Amino acid sequence: MLLAEIAYGKFCMHLPLHRQSRAFSREGVAIEVSTLADWISAVSVALKPIVEIIEAYVLAAQRLHVDDTPVPVLAKGKTKTGRLWTAVRDDKPFGGLDPPAAFYVYSPDRSGVHPEAFLRSWSGIMQADAYARFNRLYEPGRSPGPIFGGRLLGALAA
Repeated sequence: MLLAEIAYGKFCMHLPLHRQSRAFSREGVAIEVSTLADWISAVSVALKPIVEIIEAYVLAAQRLHVDDTPVPVLAKGKTKTGRLWTAVRDDKPFGGLDPPAAFYVYSPDRSGVHPEAFLRSWSGIMQADAYARFNRLYEPGRSPGPIFGGRLLGALAA
């Protein structure tokens, strides 16, 4: 139960491990940050097969909604801006029967190499904004093929 509470705090409540360690200490339970980090690492490794199944399911879709969101990332002495790339499979509005799903990829910047990497083996219809770094995904010579014939389908609402 304790591990579930720590993972929930880290991933759902966005509580850094050092804050969780201090909170447990105030309750009389001394847990070092390094121990919490080891536990979170073990949870991440244990969940990796599920993450891979979700990613494969999302990338099996013929239509994806793709976007990136800026996220603050703590760094020594300051906060940086990272990116959380989201790929969503949801054909319900188009009469599809498969359940929707999403997977996320973190990157430290907004470079186009990041969506190119996680979409390298995918082709289909991509609904996205007109972000120029997506352009190489639409090129006719792209392998396994261009996304939607090399043209941008449409933009997501901001």
